[in-house]
Amino acid sequence: MQKIRSFLKNSKGATAIEYGLIAALIAVAAIAAMKGLGNQLGTTFNSVSGKMATEATPK
Repeated sequence: MQKIRSFLKNSKGATAIEYGLIAALIAVAAIAAMKGLGNQLGTTFNSVSGKMATEATPK
């Protein structure tokens, strides 16, 4: 009976799971932010590339 009580009082596993969930949520938020930033950077580089190609053509 004493071992069962000590097992139920042990919260190290629950704490580890909570930290794992927090880390997963932070990772999801970071991936979403980086994806949005990546799309913006892609648009910017394509725009600059198009303008450079237009300026580079002989008139």
